[in-house]
Amino acid sequence: MTNKFAIYVLAALLLSACASERVILLPSADGRPSGLVVRDKSGEIVLDKPYAASERRSGSVKSYQSSAEEVRERFADALAALPLPATSYTVYFMESSSDTLTADSLLEFEKVKADLAARKAGEIRVIGHTDRVGSENSNDAFSLRRAGTVRDLLIHAGIKPDLIEVAGRGEREPLVPTEDEVAEGRNRRVEISVR
Repeated sequence: MTNKFAIYVLAALLLSACASERVILLPSADGRPSGLVVRDKSGEIVLDKPYAASERRSGSVKSYQSSAEEVRERFADALAALPLPATSYTVYFMESSSDTLTADSLLEFEKVKADLAARKAGEIRVIGHTDRVGSENSNDAFSLRRAGTVRDLLIHAGIKPDLIEVAGRGEREPLVPTEDEVAEGRNRRVEISVR
């Protein structure tokens, strides 16, 4: 969900709840700057800092600086209704011909399961990758098989199969660029996106 969408949700809830209008610019999840212009017949107000706000009452618009505390206090119900932000995880596999997760990746997979348990609904994208050992065709098939291995682990953990989208990218999107036929463990991975 975008920062602007959250603002519009809050504004819409306020409009339906009272005779005044309030718009508050929430900080973006990734920390990047954002902004919003509030316009009416009397002019415009630029909101370009986190928690910058405008309020219209009885036809008069004023700007002010809100705070995280005010947003939590005033909009607790609206914020509770927002979905959790998307998260990404990466799990790695043993040697080039293996479908076996590394020990660290088994621990990472536990985080994935906990994340999914905290969501009321979710979609999962599972994308497999390989290193450059082997042919492009065999790596395409192998990356899809690795993604399928993770899908099966998710299903075994209680995730509904229809929530899981699986794809294989073979050797096309390496984390670490290498020459052909070079084994690189960081490229033998599956990326799991939870949204």
